[in-house]
Amino acid sequence: MRTLIAVPCMDQVPALFTNSLASLQKEGECTLAMQIGSLIYDSRNQLAAKAIQENFDYVLWLDSDMVFPADLLVYMHKVLAENNLDILTGLYFRRRPPYSPVLFDRFDMDDSGCHWTEFSDIPESLFEVGACGFGCVLMKTSVLVGTYLDHDGQLFQPIMGVGEDCAFCVRARESGYKIMCDPKVALGHVGHMTVTKEMHDILKYGD
Repeated sequence: MRTLIAVPCMDQVPALFTNSLASLQKEGECTLAMQIGSLIYDSRNQLAAKAIQENFDYVLWLDSDMVFPADLLVYMHKVLAENNLDILTGLYFRRRPPYSPVLFDRFDMDDSGCHWTEFSDIPESLFEVGACGFGCVLMKTSVLVGTYLDHDGQLFQPIMGVGEDCAFCVRARESGYKIMCDPKVALGHVGHMTVTKEMHDILKYGD
């Protein structure tokens, strides 16, 4: 079993992510590929091409601002295999208010544009999603191959202003793949906050 750990990134990454990556338990043969570039969709396309051309069995997509447990890869491989899944995401939240999950219950496109609904409640066990962010996604490389063939090589190109991750999810679903989320894959999303006196006063004294 060969897994490509695919990380699109800028030229610097947070220390918290680096620490998580250094602690990650490996399963089978694992290769880390960090694709540096300012266009994330292009970086993802290059990483996808590497996975296909070098015959990796799986790709673990990680964003460079994620924090995750050491057993992440071992656990996700187990869930993928036991449930015969093609695509599995973990649960993480946006870095800014209202800190909602980076998941969509429904995500569709037609000639009039994009249409989506977010989850009002997150299930406690494995559930299907319409689209997700790619902060932490494990997939079979065969998904990339199938989606590539069905969509003329277009994998992560944005569509109608939609980010490359959700655009890929739409294409993958159109190719017949389901996207599942395991909320037990608990992730942290590294952010930056500017602390002001007003923020201090709200936290200390309330509204």
